[in-house]
Amino acid sequence: MISFYLRISLTYIPLLGLKGFLGLFFIVRFLESNWFVWVTQMNHIPMHIDHDRNVDWVSTQLQATCNVHESFFNDWFSGHLNFQIEHHLFPTMPRHNYHKVAPLVRSLCAKHGIEYQSKPLLSAFADIVHSLKESGQLWLDAYLQK
Repeated sequence: MISFYLRISLTYIPLLGLKGFLGLFFIVRFLESNWFVWVTQMNHIPMHIDHDRNVDWVSTQLQATCNVHESFFNDWFSGHLNFQIEHHLFPTMPRHNYHKVAPLVRSLCAKHGIEYQSKPLLSAFADIVHSLKESGQLWLDAYLQK
């Protein structure tokens, strides 16, 4: 980590000056952190997870996450993490191969009657906002209850 910060500083400070470098650094970090939150949470937050019901591992993974529809933009924008189901089932598989196993996972789910959830990107983003609003309301209700 120290090497990264040293190299980036030595590269950009001579080009942009200290103020320019810090401005660029914090703008990039702000954009990157927002992108990261939206991409990682669109597959997790909206899912309704209940108490452990002693179901098999695969079913649990499929209940805990969902995919975002495959498209050139969605694959690029999410770094192939729109295949979140496959990511949970095969965590060490390179992400660019998820689209290859997705049809196999879908057919396995169909064979065993397990729901395989996939949704459009904008629906996934709307689900995040809805889930956060719902969670916020639950917190507010608990906080105001005396």
